[in-house]
Amino acid sequence: MTATILVADDDAAIRTVLNQALTRAGYDVRITSNAATLWRWISAGEGDLVVTDVVMPDENAFDLLPRIKKSRPELPVLVMSAQNTFMTAIKASEKGAYDYLPKPFDLTELIAIIGRALAEPKRKPARLDDEMQDGMPLVGRSAAMQEIYRVLARLMQTDLTLMITGESGTGKELVARALHDYGKRRNGPFVAINMAAIPRDLIESELFGHEKGAFTGAQNRSTGRFEQAEGGTLFLDEIGDMPMDAQTRLLRVLQQGEYTTVGGRTPIRTDVRIVAATNKDLKQLINQGLFREDLYYRLNVVPLRLPPLRDRAEDIGDLVRHFIQMGEKEGLDPKRFDIEALDLMKSYAWPGNVRELENLVRRLMALYPQDVIGREIIEAELRADVPDSPIDKMGARSGSLTIAQAVEENMRTYFAGFGDNLPPPGLYDRVLTEMEYPLILAALTATRGNQIKAADLLGLNRNTLRKKIRELGVSVYRSSRAS
Repeated sequence: MTATILVADDDAAIRTVLNQALTRAGYDVRITSNAATLWRWISAGEGDLVVTDVVMPDENAFDLLPRIKKSRPELPVLVMSAQNTFMTAIKASEKGAYDYLPKPFDLTELIAIIGRALAEPKRKPARLDDEMQDGMPLVGRSAAMQEIYRVLARLMQTDLTLMITGESGTGKELVARALHDYGKRRNGPFVAINMAAIPRDLIESELFGHEKGAFTGAQNRSTGRFEQAEGGTLFLDEIGDMPMDAQTRLLRVLQQGEYTTVGGRTPIRTDVRIVAATNKDLKQLINQGLFREDLYYRLNVVPLRLPPLRDRAEDIGDLVRHFIQMGEKEGLDPKRFDIEALDLMKSYAWPGNVRELENLVRRLMALYPQDVIGREIIEAELRADVPDSPIDKMGARSGSLTIAQAVEENMRTYFAGFGDNLPPPGLYDRVLTEMEYPLILAALTATRGNQIKAADLLGLNRNTLRKKIRELGVSVYRSSRAS
């Protein structure tokens, strides 16, 4: 039998597009512009799946969803919204929607989701506390952030292990906290540990605890982070800095669900959700023998990459307003950023990502008396954060040296560092790879981020340069005229 799709949206153009696309896909389609008609159809037992906008003239879909789930819990509901925030995705999941699609949406993706929903209806997830729905732990409406919201909404009611990757300052711990605070373990503790901030010989004790007398200075029994996080979430930040011995013990926990304290003999059962994070390339560390491959696959059950701020510049306005509100709550003077200031901020590459943006906003609120922050202030602040051009530095240091002479001089210094030994194999490819980053950074800095000029300077195709910037993670100031 042909499935019937009920479509509700107050936008006539969207109704027309969905009607045509779903009909071509082989479905019977009924369309309406209001929630009342939609509810009448559902109450009468009509339809095999619902596609609905959130905001309609007579009722919000989030108010309608609980009635739908009570009346027909097996009916899949896909929610669409132009209010593309983290809380929209979370509310859609919490209210029992099968999936959430931000507008504008991809028709091919929508039809694929409908096919999955009809084949395998989703059960109603547990409700969130009402008081948790007013916060905004994650900010941004860009396409990149929308995908993150959707992934997190799907993970909220699971215990799947999550691996968060991304540059420093992209908000990895914030995402881990959101997953905990809005998930089924929200009543348990959230415990974070940064591997890079703890002496390597103490990491095992910090994670698993130790018994009295386990090592010099262990005068009492100490609980570890696993015990502290029991029933909740353990966030392992900078997992790439974990020493191999601790990796082996962590692998045992993930495989068997138990651990022993340092100096202990009795296995301890554990019930924690693991969320790991890193700004390093773990596969490269595996190749170097610094990270266990089997542990990587245990941790990387659900991978989630956070985009750098330069790849979601359209979110900067929302982020700035969010940080201003936070600053006002802390007693800082309110500020407003004019359009030119925001445009300039959107053209900056933000090597420190969201953390750098937050620090800038707080600094401006604290130090500048103006109510309105203009372009000149932003330009002065950002210029102060940009290092001198590497090309200028090389010229000052090398005088009239040619590039070949400068490379030869540096290679002599490099070889001298190994004394009578030789560097590791693969030197040719390693040198070429390592030279790409400073070369591209120097060209971009010299041209103030103008990629057209930088590509011409380097003799590269512009698309090739863009690809290398993404692959190498090159960050540099870009002027508002940069392309």
